[in-house]
Amino acid sequence: MMHKKCSFFILNLTICVFLYTIGFTVEAIKLNSLRHLSSSNDEQNGDHRLEQIERDLATARYLIKKAAMSTENNSMLILNEMGVSSTTRIYRNPVSFFESYRQMEKRFKVYVYEEGEPPLVHRGPCKNIYTIEGRFIEQLEILQPHAPGARTWDPHRAHAYFLPFSVADLVKYAYDKSSHDFTPLIDTFGDYVQVVMRKHPFWNRTAGADHFMLAAHDWGPYVSKGIRELYSNSIRALCNANTSEGFVPSKDVPIPRINLYDGSMPAQLTVSPLPSLKNRTFLAFFAGGRHGPIRPILFKHWKDRDLEYFPVYEYLPEGLDYYSFLLRSRFCLCPSGFEVSSPRIAEAIWAECVPVIISEGYVLPFSDVLQWNEFSISVSVADIPNLRDMLAALPEEEIERLREGVKAVKKHFVLNQPPKRFDVFNMILHSVWLRRLNLRLRLPSM
Repeated sequence: MMHKKCSFFILNLTICVFLYTIGFTVEAIKLNSLRHLSSSNDEQNGDHRLEQIERDLATARYLIKKAAMSTENNSMLILNEMGVSSTTRIYRNPVSFFESYRQMEKRFKVYVYEEGEPPLVHRGPCKNIYTIEGRFIEQLEILQPHAPGARTWDPHRAHAYFLPFSVADLVKYAYDKSSHDFTPLIDTFGDYVQVVMRKHPFWNRTAGADHFMLAAHDWGPYVSKGIRELYSNSIRALCNANTSEGFVPSKDVPIPRINLYDGSMPAQLTVSPLPSLKNRTFLAFFAGGRHGPIRPILFKHWKDRDLEYFPVYEYLPEGLDYYSFLLRSRFCLCPSGFEVSSPRIAEAIWAECVPVIISEGYVLPFSDVLQWNEFSISVSVADIPNLRDMLAALPEEEIERLREGVKAVKKHFVLNQPPKRFDVFNMILHSVWLRRLNLRLRLPSM
C-alpha cells in the first residue's frame, strides 16, 4: 500500500505571527516520527478532511495578509470598534490583529478529548495561583453542542485538539513531596497521551503538531518534556514561558498567571474609576516571598529602605491591604520568583499600575500581538540597585502614557464568566489559533 506523508511548515521565529509583517518566509521541518493511517480508505477520507481544513486556514491566511497589506488607514476605525483609544499603540498591528481575531471567531474549532476522568482530566483549580488552568478547561468543557464558540464535537472538523489535563492537580494527587521524583507525573501524563494516540488517528497523523495543552503550574514544562512528540511538536500554553527551559515562542503560547483566591476579581480593583496618577503617592511597590534568584537582590537593595515612597516588603505586615498598595502606586514591581511568571503582572494591570518586569528569559503573554513597551517597563537584574532613581526620573507625561496603555490592555487580562470578546480566555485561544495558522499540513498526491 502506498502511503502519503504529511509535510510540516512553520513560520520562522522572527515572524512568529505572520500577520504583523507583510513579507514572511516559510521553512520546512521534517518529523521522523510521523505515523500513517491504518487503511487506504481511512487515509483517503482523512486526506479529504485535512484538505478541507487546510483550505479554510489558507483563506484565513489570505484575508489576514490582505488586511496587513491594505493601503487604507483603518487603524482608528478598528481601535474604536475594539473600544480602545485611537492614540494607543499597544498593538503591533491593530488591523491585522482584528482581522485575525475575526477569522478566529468565524472559523476556529477545537476538539476536546473526552477520555479520562476528574480529578486529573476535565477540570482544574479555579481558586488559587493556578486559576487560569482550571478556568480555561472549564470554559471549553461547558460549551454545549450547537452553541456558539470554538468547541466542536466532531473531531474531523477541528483545526486543533485540546488535551484537558490539569498539571496542577496531577502534582496535587500524584507527587510525593518526599521523593523529589518527577517520574510518576511524567508517566501519568504520558499514559493519558498514549490513550489518545491509540484511540484516535488525529495525533498520529501529525505527530501531535495540531494538539495543545495548557499548564499554569511551574512544572508544566518538565512534565511535557517527558513526552517527546508533545514537547517537540505540540503547542504548549504555559505560564512558565522560559526560553532557557525549552519554551519555543514560534510554537508555544505564553499565558498570564492569574491568582483569584475566591474565583473572582478582587473587589477593590473592580470599582471605577480607579485612582488617578496624582492620587498615587507611592513611586513603586512590592510585597512577596524570597523566592528564586532575583528577589533576594531586590530585598538586599530596597527591602524596608523607603516605605513612604518606595515600599518593598518581604511580606506585607499584618493589617495592611495588598490591593490598596497597588492602587496607591504608580509602578508595581514584578520580579520573577522560582520561575519566570508572576501573578503580579495581571494584578498590576487590573490596578492600572504600570508593571515593572524584572526577569530573564521570560516570553511575555500575548507578545505576538501586544507591544509590552507601550504599557510596561522591563528592567535588567543589573539595574536593581538604581531602580528607584530610574523610575523617579521618568516624566509625568511618560508615566501617564504608560498608564493609558495599561488601561487599554486591561480587558485582555480579565477572566469573565462567561467569556467576553478579547478577554484572557479568548486571547489564549487566539494565540493557539496563530500557531495553528503557522502550521501547514500538505498531503502530496499519490
